Order: sequence, then C-alpha cells, then structure tokens
Amino acid sequence: MERSEFYSSQAGRLIDAPRRSRARFAIGDIVKHRKFDFRGVVFDIDPVYANSEEWFEQIPEGQRPDRDQPFYHLLAENEDSSYVAYVSQQNLSIDTDGEPIDHPQVDQLFEDFRAGRYFLRRSLTH
Repeated sequence: MERSEFYSSQAGRLIDAPRRSRARFAIGDIVKHRKFDFRGVVFDIDPVYANSEEWFEQIPEGQRPDRDQPFYHLLAENEDSSYVAYVSQQNLSIDTDGEPIDHPQVDQLFEDFRAGRYFLRRSLTH
C-alpha cells in the first residue's frame, strides 16, 4: 500500500498515512458514538490518527482504537454540554433521529441544515 505524510498541527509532527483512505462519514454528517451517549456533526476528517501521543495514552489500553483508520473532528453534544470531540471511525455510526446539533459553533462552520445533515459555509470550501 502506498503511503504519504502530512503535518498535523494538533500532533505537532508528521503523520504517516495510506495514500488512499476511505472515510465512512462526510463533513456535515450527524453521527453518534457507539459506546458513549453523545452525538455530533463532522467538521473535519483525518485519514489516520493525527492527535498527540498524550491524548492517545489517556484512552484506557484495552479501549484504544486502531490508529490506521479515519478519525473525525466533531462539534459534539450530550445532555449536559457541548464540546469538540475527536473520534475513530470504528466508534461512530450515523445518527438517524434527524434533529440538528445544539452546539454554539455550528453557525460558524455550517450555513444550512436540510434532510438531516449540515452544509458547510461556501466561504470554507475549496
């Protein structure tokens, strides 16, 4: 499999990744965590784990996901709060309730919500 590198400012280093990666979810999709009670809207996707080693080490050893899969940046919410989450593809599924996300940053990134998904602001696309 062909590999390439990209710089992750979050990790502060070059990240080795497959040249081709298949993300199950897209920017604007609403997803839910398979194990924990939260949902969120995807606003960025890394082809492989691209966060800090300290963050990864905080995950209990028996629950650490495979690094060589897409990881999603989410504007997330649960019953108590709104926050930004970083979640592996294996721990997400599509959210089917059709309701919008109640996160204070949604309007900064997305301009519309239709048919159960968000649409990125045109000024943020390339």
